Amino acid sequence: MRFLFFFLLLLPALSFAQSGVITGTVRDANTKEALIGVSVQVVGAQLGTVTNENGAYRIDNIPLGSYTLQSSYIGYQALSKFNVNVTSGNAQIINFELVPATSQLGEVEVVARRRQSAAIADIVTPLSVQSLSTEEIRSNPGGNFDISKVVQVLPGVATSGTGGGSRNDLIIRGGAPSENVYYLDGIEIPLINHFTTQGSAGGATGILNVSFIEDLKVSSSAFDARYDNALASVFEFRQRYGNPERFSGNVRLSGSEFATTLEGPLSPKTTYLVSARRSYLQFLFKLLDLPIRPNYWDFQYKVDHKIDNKTSLSFIGVGAIDEFAFGVPRKSTPESEYILRSIPSNNQWNYTTGVSMKRLVNDGYVNLALSRNAFNIELEKEEAAQEGGTPQPTLQSNSRETENKLRLDVNKYRNGFKYAYGVSGQYVQFTNDIFSLIRNEVRDENGNLVQPAITVNYDTNLDFFRYGAFGQVSRSVLNNRLGLSFGLRTDMNSFTDKGRNPLKTLSPRLSASYLLTDKWTINGSWGTYYKLPTYTVLGYQENNNFLNRSADYIRSIHYVLGTEFLPREDLRFTVEGFYKDYSNYPVSLRDGISLANQGGDFGSIGNEAVSTTGKGRAYGAEFYVQKKLTGTVFGVLSYTYVVSEFAGTDGRYVSSAWDYRHLASGLLGKKLPRNWEFGAKYRYAGGAPATPFDLEASQRNYASLGVGILDYTRLNTERLRPFSQLDVRIDKKWNFNRITLDLFLDIANVLGSNTPGFDRYTFQRNEDNTGFATTDGNPLRLDGGNAIPVILKNDDGNLVPTLGFIVEF
Repeated sequence: MRFLFFFLLLLPALSFAQSGVITGTVRDANTKEALIGVSVQVVGAQLGTVTNENGAYRIDNIPLGSYTLQSSYIGYQALSKFNVNVTSGNAQIINFELVPATSQLGEVEVVARRRQSAAIADIVTPLSVQSLSTEEIRSNPGGNFDISKVVQVLPGVATSGTGGGSRNDLIIRGGAPSENVYYLDGIEIPLINHFTTQGSAGGATGILNVSFIEDLKVSSSAFDARYDNALASVFEFRQRYGNPERFSGNVRLSGSEFATTLEGPLSPKTTYLVSARRSYLQFLFKLLDLPIRPNYWDFQYKVDHKIDNKTSLSFIGVGAIDEFAFGVPRKSTPESEYILRSIPSNNQWNYTTGVSMKRLVNDGYVNLALSRNAFNIELEKEEAAQEGGTPQPTLQSNSRETENKLRLDVNKYRNGFKYAYGVSGQYVQFTNDIFSLIRNEVRDENGNLVQPAITVNYDTNLDFFRYGAFGQVSRSVLNNRLGLSFGLRTDMNSFTDKGRNPLKTLSPRLSASYLLTDKWTINGSWGTYYKLPTYTVLGYQENNNFLNRSADYIRSIHYVLGTEFLPREDLRFTVEGFYKDYSNYPVSLRDGISLANQGGDFGSIGNEAVSTTGKGRAYGAEFYVQKKLTGTVFGVLSYTYVVSEFAGTDGRYVSSAWDYRHLASGLLGKKLPRNWEFGAKYRYAGGAPATPFDLEASQRNYASLGVGILDYTRLNTERLRPFSQLDVRIDKKWNFNRITLDLFLDIANVLGSNTPGFDRYTFQRNEDNTGFATTDGNPLRLDGGNAIPVILKNDDGNLVPTLGFIVEF
């Protein structure tokens, strides 16, 4: 430690002026053709260049600092990339895709002034779209390099459980986490989080390495027809390619993990990116005397190979290994005992690997992608041992989901029309060997049955095909002021009773964008979207029969209207109103409630008989302001009012698990002299809906289940208090010869605000905490009749500092 302290004191003396490099390519956004002679300028540095015959550029000897990089070309909309952080460590690889402006040169100036407008740049999805650059992702306060936490500053985004807390279950405009889909360089990745909840798609912390990501686009409506199974949002992650000139990388060490990323050229036509990350939370939690011991690994790679000027290959892969075990704390508390009894052990792994080929053709390009993804999860929980007895299992589950996918799409731009069409197919394999005790058997003193046992016990092995087709066409008319887009998609499968009928899932969508002035745009969209129920639902069996084979695709119809105001190229305002109408939503036949009201927790959901007759609605409005970095300040501010309600078998609308009503967030970043940077992020969410306990049923079942039983006759009739949290981050960089050191302090919940959580039902412990106290002094009865029930409040809040460093080389 003394050496480290001495080294940090010497860093200012060892630092000396260096310069950096920006390199990349410029292509046509519609055809992906390389553009020759494009001007690329470093704003404020009087440095620039033009692209060569391969569309590539390189700018050397750039003074260290943050810049705006601007590209311009006659006949195309100019495009700027903000907050390009030039260091002496890694070369900054910044790629541009320029959109044709108009065939009439007289209109180029007007359109160019709106170069950051989604309405003009992307007429397929002109609204409900937000984007983040790699630097915005890396420097996000409280984000801890986690994509799922970074996007929480965007409008309409919340996380489940408490509206903000410790999980990464992304709730977009009142929709469930399972309604989002994720694409990495055009290849679908079903999971982006460690410790994923099966059937819900959330998790504890992110998997993706932010060092790979070039930019992120989030669409919360008006989805491109090429994307299937999306009801709430589409996340499009675009990865950069590795350094084509030399071996380089970075090493990151923080309070919870160690990560390394390596990159470089394998040949003149081939580059690579590879990374690995290892957590050491299990040691930290043991030191803090917590009963849980989470532990994970994740891996990621990308290899790009250029076969010729027209054809390129991209190999990608991402995977994770998660172990969620327990340890007996040195000092036992009611809270730690509850955790040990209520949460199952959770061991899982997942991966996605694939290869995509892009071939340039006349007026466009063709994509062909082949991929495979798998997810394996093992859950286990036991009831508390009775005196003289052995613990009995209440949950044992081993499940695996595997998908093998093939996607083909053709993309063309001709005579002002932008159109695409394609097909997709996949072979699905799903296994699930599960035993779960839902209610234990209870008898009275005379042996009469008071409550029959309810168990889930089956072993399923399911395989089937999924396939679909799409078409999309877009065009700007009225002198490029009105953008229109129409898409059509259908999806089918070989398993469900009506799955082979293409008309059942015919999903048209229409969007329009009108340029009122060079600063104001009005946007609107309407679309129908379908999603196949989760595999836990489809694979449910009783007596070797698939009870949910008659399930329909879940349907959601979106209506959106909004406006966008761009007073300057670095400043953007948007206001949108939305309404989502759900039908065919799965409803539990056991409890009579919609699966949208079951929320998400560690484990799995959907292992039960359902009826796809539920309905729901989510509606509200969003306001968003984004200020890009052009001087020393950048920031975002958003507010969303959203109502999310679903109905069960009784047809009565009640608040869903995602009905937070009010969501607000803000982020402010400031570049300071001498390579210091400060950032602050604030989040607020209204109280999450809560269901009170059925006290009688909870007392009868707690000894076996380790959790209380909710009273669904009072479903979501209560609310937690609102969630709020302030995070701050301070960075200091030192630049050496081809090495950059970034020392950062990231403090989550700097005000120590309490994080509202759901109450916990348990029994009172005896004085020495070796067992349960009873009303009669006798051992606890199985039916809990002599127990002393206790409701534990779950409203703690902790300041979480993370000190770490990043070394770029």
